[in-house]
Parts: sequence; structure tokens; C-alpha cells
Amino acid sequence: MNCLRLRRRSLLATMFFDVFTPGVLSWLLMSTVPAQAQTQKVLYNFTGGHDGQSPQSALTAHAGNLYGTAYSGGLGYGTVFELSPNGGGWTQTVLYAFTGGIDGKYPAYASVVFDSAGNLYGSTLEGGTNNSGVIFELSPTGKSWTETVVYSFCSQFECADGEYPTSGPIMDSAGNIFGASANGAFELSPSGGGWNERAIYGYTGVSENSATLTMDAAGNLFGIIYIHTPRVEYSKVFELSPDGSSGWTPTVLTKFGGIAANGTLALDKAGNLYGTTIGNSKHDGTVFKLSIGKKGKWEKKTLHSFQGGMDGDEPWGGIVFDAAGNIYGTTLYGGKHGFGTVFELVPPARNGKYTEKILWNFGNKDGAVPVNSLILDDAGNLYGTAMGGGTTGNGVVFEVTP
Repeated sequence: MNCLRLRRRSLLATMFFDVFTPGVLSWLLMSTVPAQAQTQKVLYNFTGGHDGQSPQSALTAHAGNLYGTAYSGGLGYGTVFELSPNGGGWTQTVLYAFTGGIDGKYPAYASVVFDSAGNLYGSTLEGGTNNSGVIFELSPTGKSWTETVVYSFCSQFECADGEYPTSGPIMDSAGNIFGASANGAFELSPSGGGWNERAIYGYTGVSENSATLTMDAAGNLFGIIYIHTPRVEYSKVFELSPDGSSGWTPTVLTKFGGIAANGTLALDKAGNLYGTTIGNSKHDGTVFKLSIGKKGKWEKKTLHSFQGGMDGDEPWGGIVFDAAGNIYGTTLYGGKHGFGTVFELVPPARNGKYTEKILWNFGNKDGAVPVNSLILDDAGNLYGTAMGGGTTGNGVVFEVTP
């Protein structure tokens, strides 16, 4: 393993563990939840044992159940879990506990995706034959699930195929899998009972990426990446378009100088892109919009700048929006108690500014440090994970009713 790979791995590990130093964790456990209007419900408290610990993924809704991953716990290397309604509450079932070997370890921010046959796919940050991460498949077999490693990364010279996938995969209608690793975007195509993997976009410099790729109806892919080089650091939003010959044409849509941006991008019906940054010396993060201007170029607009404190601090995950155009997301920190928020941005009636509403202030026993994007049901309820807090401090799955 070369020095560049070691540095990438160190950066990613720091990204996951810096909020859980012993001092911070003890502070989380000792705090209590002050009284506030009840619009939030904890659906499940992780114990840190067999069920998992530190859920960091966005949730996936499928057949009335919720699915996600926990970064650690289980056998020590993370779990894939299911939450199913039981007539008033939710039952948690561990579908798979990683052993830390060739099956993978540490699913990190990886959400999961289902194919049309009901098989589930996800990724792990490490493990596999080269300890550089895997794409895995879980197939239902009766009342249990069988894990198969679809691909182990760093199987090509100098890891030209990618390594350390931190975000979850997506799948198109043909069953092709797309995802992002620490050094590029990749495609996995089913072939003769197996899978062919190829890198479709490479990043320059040491990168950090927790954003899942986003695909539009025409098959174009959109992603965001935070890049470090010895002299500069920046984030960029990119598009990969099919070139008609089984290849991809990359386009950089915009850059953010000196700012980390990691949230999964969201598309509206008009083809506009929405995302988040986590701040610089002028603010504590933003929600932005990208749209094609009159000259055919993508234009960036800041919809909201977080000031830290009560309005939230560091919106690490992406956003979702409802049919009325209201935007929903989370911040890692800030809010009334400092443990993060769920926020709503209400669009202006005419030209003007978005209005921010804090829907929930996390107080630790109800969760702390929500990392990833929310999902929204047809009734307008929001669901997500928080990597800390809960009754044991090991994280929660929560629901917020605006």
C-alpha cells in the first residue's frame, strides 16, 4: 500500500471518528433532553452490541420497511439492519453482521439499494481481498440473508479501479451499479453470472467523499467531491453523461474554493441540483442550488447560510424536498442543545430569501450528530439516523413530523 493510499485511509478514518473521542462521548452520555414540543420520535435505539453502533447511512424505504447500515457493532465491523413496523412500534432485525474479512468491514455512510428481485446492495469502506472495501449483495433465503461480495476494490494496478468506497451504490433500470470511492466514480455491470468493474471518472489529489451519486431520467450521473492537494483544497460538482459508445463524458459544473462539500445531491423536476457545504470562515455551511442559466452554463445560488448556534452548524448530509418545494435537511451540530438539528427551508412566495425553520433540536437522548440525508414519506414525515445519542449513546433511527 503506497503513501497516498495510507493518507486517504487516515483522512477517511478521521472523518468517521473525530466526533467520538472519549471526552466528547462522555459529554453526549451525560446530557439530558430539555422539554420541547414533541414532533420527534425515536424509532430505535442502538445498543452497540449485536444490533450495531453508530448508524451513519441514509435510510432506504422498501416494502413498508426501513433499511440502513451501522458503521460498527455487530461482530465489531458493522451491520446491515431492517426496521419493520409491528403495530405501534418498530422491530429491528440484523440482516448481516460483517466479520471484518473478505466480506467487508465498516459500511460507513453507505445506504443500500434494492434490485427488482429484492436483493440488497451496499458498500463497505474496508475489508475484501485487498482491505480496500467491497460492494456486497444480500439475497433473501427464507428468513435469513446470504452475503456475496460483488467486487473487492484495489484489484487493479495502483488501484485504478478505485478504493475505500464510503457512499452507497445506486442502480439503473438495466441492473448496472454506480458508486463513488475515495479516488473516483465506478460502474459495475452484470456479465455472465458475474460483474465487470471499470472506473468511469478519476479524481486528482487526495479526496474525501460521502456523497452517493445521483442519476436523472436521461441516465446522467451527478456527484460532489472534496479534494485536497499539497497547495489547494476545493470541492467540485461534476456530471457524467453517456457518450453513446458505452463511455462517459465528464463535466465540472461548479467549484467551491476551500470549502468541504459532501452531501448527496438532489434533483428537482426541472433538472436543478441542490446540495450542501459545511462552511468556512464566513459561515457554518450553506444550502445551494445549481441551475442552467440563459447562456447554457450552470449557475450557483446560495439559498441559506448557517451562522452556527441556534440555526444549526455544518449540514454534512444532503437535502430532500417535498412537492411544494420546501427543503429539509440536518446539521451535525448547533441548535438549542448543540447536538444538531433537523431544519426546513421554506421558499419565498416571490423573489426573496428562503426562510429557515428548526423542526427539531437534538438533545442527545433523542439522538445526536445526524450525519446523512433524510428521506420523506407521502404523509410528509421525515426519517433519518443519528450516529450518537439515544438511551445508550450508540445512535438512533428517528422520525420527525413537521
